[in-house]
Amino acid sequence: MRWQGRLRGTGPRTPLSAAVPVLLLVLTACTSGAPAPAPVPSQATAPVPSRASERAPGTHWRPEPGTDWQWQLSGRLDPSVDAPVYDIDGFENGAADVAELHRRDRKVICYLSTGAWEDFRPDAGKFPASVLGEGNGWKGERWLDIRRTDVLEPLMDARIAMCAKKGFDAVEPDNMDAYLNPSGFPLTADHQLRYNRLIARLAHGHGLSVGLKNDLDQIPELEPDFDFAVNEQCAQYEECDAVTPFTEAGKAVFHAEYELAPAQFCAESRRLKLSSLRKEYALDPWRETCAP
Repeated sequence: MRWQGRLRGTGPRTPLSAAVPVLLLVLTACTSGAPAPAPVPSQATAPVPSRASERAPGTHWRPEPGTDWQWQLSGRLDPSVDAPVYDIDGFENGAADVAELHRRDRKVICYLSTGAWEDFRPDAGKFPASVLGEGNGWKGERWLDIRRTDVLEPLMDARIAMCAKKGFDAVEPDNMDAYLNPSGFPLTADHQLRYNRLIARLAHGHGLSVGLKNDLDQIPELEPDFDFAVNEQCAQYEECDAVTPFTEAGKAVFHAEYELAPAQFCAESRRLKLSSLRKEYALDPWRETCAP
């Protein structure tokens, strides 16, 4: 899910007039009688404790607050941007792309959707229909039943293993706040905590750092499990104070705005030590930074 309007809590959002068609589709789907979710193994709903305390200090790359970055999820990869961190699509870029960025002394983050199914990914056929929920407002995408860790864990582990094999340094898991959205499943905050910690644990198991994408309400509980954060539009929606547990812990918050000019958010970003960019919804190579 990327580069256009989304439902609350899931990333870039457009004005209400632009979102109405998507919302109508969601409401229609919800009232037309979505199939009952498959039975969920009882252990899948049990709380999962934080695993952060089990890791040796300094095991994983931890970018510092204010670290500059480039976020490119569409178009031909442009490796020439002068930024020490790149965040790129894990499926659409190969080991050679990652190696080229490493040659230029960049750290490279692997973008993956871990909370929604995408029909255009090569592993789409491995997801059983029972874990596919309502559409999330993006063509070809549907929320996943994150309670079904028995099904999703091996699938996500394979995706993260792909990132590690290609040489990435970290993972940006997207769609990590399904419980705030009309997913088609009765998801709770506890389900989301369990699932997000699972994803963090899988990433660390493959030697990769991992960032928490959005999910502002659960930052106080999840910050110890993640090495950095990725946020969209916290300035536009006056939510940036919510990400400060990461910067206070010495971890970067990679932040992007789409509707605001840098003059409207950079002063606040500097105060909060955010790594802020202005991007187009296309998330192509273009960017504006908060220049010193």
